[in-house]
This record gives sequence, C-alpha cells and structure tokens, in this order.
Amino acid sequence: MRAVLVVNPNATATTLRTRDVLAAALSSDLRVDTFETKGRGHAIELATQAVETGCDVVVALGGDGTVNEVVNGMLSGGVHADLPALAVVPGGSTNVFARALGLPSGAVDATGQILEALDEGRTRRVGLGKADDRYFTFCAGLGIDAAAVERVEAKRAKGKRSTHSLYVRSTVNRFYFGTSRRKPPLRLHAPSLMEPRDVFAALVCNTDPWTYFGEHPVRPCPQASFDLGLDVLALAKLSTAAALRAAGRFFAEDSAPRSKNALLLHDQPELIIEAIGKPLPFQVDGDALGLRQQVRIISVPGALRVVV
Repeated sequence: MRAVLVVNPNATATTLRTRDVLAAALSSDLRVDTFETKGRGHAIELATQAVETGCDVVVALGGDGTVNEVVNGMLSGGVHADLPALAVVPGGSTNVFARALGLPSGAVDATGQILEALDEGRTRRVGLGKADDRYFTFCAGLGIDAAAVERVEAKRAKGKRSTHSLYVRSTVNRFYFGTSRRKPPLRLHAPSLMEPRDVFAALVCNTDPWTYFGEHPVRPCPQASFDLGLDVLALAKLSTAAALRAAGRFFAEDSAPRSKNALLLHDQPELIIEAIGKPLPFQVDGDALGLRQQVRIISVPGALRVVV
C-alpha cells in the first residue's frame, strides 16, 4: 500500500521530529513518499499529484488549513469512487476536523490510531461542504467571522503566534470596528426559509463543534453532522447583549440558541449568502479567501473516505 505524506512544516504544533517520527511509523506498514509544503496552495498541488499517481492514502500533517488544501487537491477532479482515503494527523493549534472525527489530539497517538485503522481497513465516509469552487470540512462564513480570521492571518504574517486569545481579540475588534451593527450586511437564502432573511452573521457548519476554545467545544450548531446537510446559525441582531447571549449558549452542553434573534437551520442541501452592500471577507475552515459579493454553498454527501 502506497501513502503520500503531505507535511506543513510551518503549522503551529508541527516539528521536524514529529515529521520524522510519523514518516518512520508509517513506513513500517506502508510505502511512503513525504513532501513538505512550500507556501499557501502548495498542499493542493501535492494532493492533486498524489491522486494522479494512484496512491492508496493521502496523509495530511498540519492544521485545518493544510487539511482543507489536501482535501481540495484530492477532489480537484471531482468526487468519484476511486479516490484514495484521507488520513489526518493533527499538527495545528486547533485541529477541528481531526477532533470531530474522534482522533486523539496528539500527533503520535493519532498516528497510532491511523496505523491500526489502516491495518483493519477501517474508514468512514464523510460529507463536505462546497462554497462556490472550494470544498470545506467543517465551517464556512461570509462577514464578521471571516473578518476576524483575516485579521488573525495579518497578525501572524507579522510574527504573532496563533493563539485562542488572538482569535478572541480579533473577533472583538471586528465586532466593534469592522462591521455594521445597525443594518444587516448579509442576506441568507435557504430551502427552509419562505423568503430570504437579512442577518448580521451567518455561521455555516458541516459538523459539530464549529471550533474549540482550548479544550472547550464551541457549538453554535449542535445538530450538525458529517452524515447530514449543512447547518446555519444566523443572528438577526448584533448588539453587545444579543451577541453575548448567543456566545454563552455556544459553550453549553445543550447549546441550541433560544432567542428570537437567533435563527438555526438544520440539514440544508444548499444556501446562498450575499453581501447586501460592499463585498465582505470570506473564509473556509479558518482560512481567509478574500472578498466575495455572494457565495453559493452546497452539501456534498459522502464525498470523501477518511481513515479513522
């Protein structure tokens, strides 16, 4: 069995030692070709080549951004039955996708589980989201959440370390200084809505949780699942009090929002989110992808086979 290992050496929790230990462990059971990413977008190219050369499994070592690029490379030719399986070894600061799959948070333990799963032929099918031409594994957003991600990436480019507190500070900054809190900037279209709704924020989830704050899951859409369509939490009001009430529910065990200002849509096959005025920042899986006027987001059931 042949594996291609795609490593992001700049991921927050990835080291050369981790790479070498992982490659050695995989080589005990597999024929492994290891490639390091050289910059943004390179993991897409490497995963595309891995599929074209007929490997059996693509292993991504890095954070959620690396996983997203690998997934998009694997699916560059579309969804089909002959695709290799995907294995994920967490190497970032949050690792939402890996944790949502039930993988251990440590790279060594996750590698052990992956090797055991490969030996037993243990995989599962997961559905993905697709925003225009970009697949995502766990979340997408247009507006304030993407603006916060954009700000974090700008800080990281200047040498700041990616931390949970940096994300919180960036979100608070964009809440008060980067978005209108009087007039809704977004219009949401969905099959379960009788008519489009103007909202201040729309968080699109392909699984639960949406992200983590340290070890605590953040759960705006607690019913979201890889086995169903997309879930959305939209906020019809963005005052400080309304935002704090919604955020407080995100950490509760039963976290479904209970407010007239919170709209929760479950198991949607497709959505359209449009910016009412100027184009707004857009993100998938925690990576900023520039400005968009409108995004069409669809659910892609059973798109990928994942080693678990």
